[in-house]
Amino acid sequence: MSNLNLEIPAEVREFAEKTVDQARKAFDSFVAAAQKASAQSEAVAETVSSNAKEVSSKAISFAEANVKAAFDLAEKLVKAKDPKEILAIQSEFLKSQVSAVQEQAKVLGEAVKKVVATSTDAK
Repeated sequence: MSNLNLEIPAEVREFAEKTVDQARKAFDSFVAAAQKASAQSEAVAETVSSNAKEVSSKAISFAEANVKAAFDLAEKLVKAKDPKEILAIQSEFLKSQVSAVQEQAKVLGEAVKKVVATSTDAK
């Protein structure tokens, strides 16, 4: 075979270089956008997680308070001297628990609303 002179024209090389450069820039832009989106979603997840932990912590705290109140009730009932005193103790307990549960529901509702608002705003 003879020595073929197959040289790529300068215009073709320039076009190829520009195409590769444009593709690289497009890919870099895509990666930067993906990294930004990932960082934003991580921030949202951390905020939602933090707020959810707060709701969970409050719920556990309320449950503890309610169980303690029930034990306090049991202790008072055991010490009651007659049915009239038992009814008075139970009546007092029910009033205080209804009030406590209403307040707890209000606080938990506000905390849950905060979690929902945070996750909705972040989208």
